Amino acid sequence: MTISIKIDDDLEDRLQKLATSRQQSPDGIMREAIQQYVEREEAREDFRQEALTSWDDYRETGLHLTGDELRTWLTTWGTDAETEPPECHK
Repeated sequence: MTISIKIDDDLEDRLQKLATSRQQSPDGIMREAIQQYVEREEAREDFRQEALTSWDDYRETGLHLTGDELRTWLTTWGTDAETEPPECHK
């Protein structure tokens, strides 16, 4: 797929300088930037969807953990005293 975009002269100059310093093509740098952006935004959307699902689950069941319960459990991770996750409650 071929896509064209218009960029201003300043950004084009900056892109060219970066491409030259990295011994890459401007197209390669733009592809890498777009790929990183799309991956970041996909992860952000996945997180948002998970949060919405969690909120729906909470509204249906009322089950939850408090921040203190979660932090206490997380502080045991990777230690000899690592514990099982706490039970959700109403």
